Amino acid sequence: MPPRIVAIDYGGGNIGSLVGALRRRAIEPIVTDDRLAVLEADAAFFPGDGAFAATMQALRERGLDTAIYERIERGRPFFGICVGMQVLFERSSEFDGAAGLGILRGEVGRFERAPRLPHMGWNRLEPTAAHPLLAELGEEEYAYFLHSYRALPGADCIATATHGERFAAVVAHGAAVGTQFHPEKSQRTGEKILDAFLASLN
Repeated sequence: MPPRIVAIDYGGGNIGSLVGALRRRAIEPIVTDDRLAVLEADAAFFPGDGAFAATMQALRERGLDTAIYERIERGRPFFGICVGMQVLFERSSEFDGAAGLGILRGEVGRFERAPRLPHMGWNRLEPTAAHPLLAELGEEEYAYFLHSYRALPGADCIATATHGERFAAVVAHGAAVGTQFHPEKSQRTGEKILDAFLASLN
């Protein structure tokens, strides 16, 4: 029986690209904002997009903030993308600041030494720890980024990238992982990462 995979729909985010990437792997995800479906699925993807505070507000309005938190605390597979990764941290300084889910230690802040913003386009990934999600990556792997805020590398960071300063590009906490970049838009590098995550469900 194939795993039940959900794509969390909070009223924003680039769900279409993620759904397309999963369908190319013969997976038909359930696009949902139902908290029980998010809790009970075999795996949950959260393709966040836009502002941190607005994303957190939309999650809270749907009860999805507690669903994601409980899911990760239970050790259930989760994949956050872009802002979907950032909300795992304690807070963001974007606009007037906002609290995150607090799964990961640290604050998401605006780039301080970036040559230009937003950080948009291809950038090299630099693994900092061995992890099954990165097992198939070579020495020169590039991913597609689009963001102006970043988290600094911390204990749960397993790969960084550099845009004027080093920042967390991939994080892992138990069965939860997150990428600052968009794997569904990162061609072969993104495919390797998505395939590694999906293989971990078997």
